Amino acid sequence: MARNLYQPNNLRDEKALVLFSGGQDSATCLAWALARFSSVETIGFDYGQRHRVELDCRSAVIECIRREFPAWAKNLGQDQTIDLAVLGEISQTALTSDTAIAFEQNGLPNTFVPGRNLMFFTFSAAIGYRRGARHLIGGMCETDYSGYPDCRDDTLKALQATLSLGMGHRFVIHTPLMWRDKAATWALAHALGGDPLVELIREETHSCYLGDRTHHHAWGYGCGDCPACQLRRRGWEAYAGAAG
Repeated sequence: MARNLYQPNNLRDEKALVLFSGGQDSATCLAWALARFSSVETIGFDYGQRHRVELDCRSAVIECIRREFPAWAKNLGQDQTIDLAVLGEISQTALTSDTAIAFEQNGLPNTFVPGRNLMFFTFSAAIGYRRGARHLIGGMCETDYSGYPDCRDDTLKALQATLSLGMGHRFVIHTPLMWRDKAATWALAHALGGDPLVELIREETHSCYLGDRTHHHAWGYGCGDCPACQLRRRGWEAYAGAAG
């Protein structure tokens, strides 16, 4: 590589906690955090998701970062997975049961898991409180998304205020992808870590709602048909077309 794109400069001497699912968006956010904060930890959630293969991908991505990005590795701290099986038990969605993906009468896709991001941030804040991490980072986005209300900027700003007031600890919720489409997300990964990071995300992360890791495409693994695969494919094609 001609120059070290991922060498952190002027890192903030603070701790950040990244909500890391093992997917493209959260992996990009992890790189974003490592380029900005001197100490970064990761947290994942097992909520009985249909595509729980993403939990295996989390370990692979973290291992690759530690091995291939030494400038980041020294600032990458503890990772842990929280058991939120109760969330899957109380929800009846296409992400937590073997149900065909479709739109509900309210206009939302049945892949929406009510309360998921609210719970994720609440548990993350509780852990951040204990560990002295006030920066919470998630891959939520309003540009390329399915209309999930808990991905909206207004929702997360309100949640930031609620968590800070409720715990007496000033939290800041960062959503680096909020106004980026998937092509711009690929471009951000390249800006942060060059071709090596793009390749890591392409090969090691998981987006497919059906948990398919058998079919390989130019943009990574997945069934190729579910909404998550289609979104990732379109973003990759737009990014690759612009880069080419």
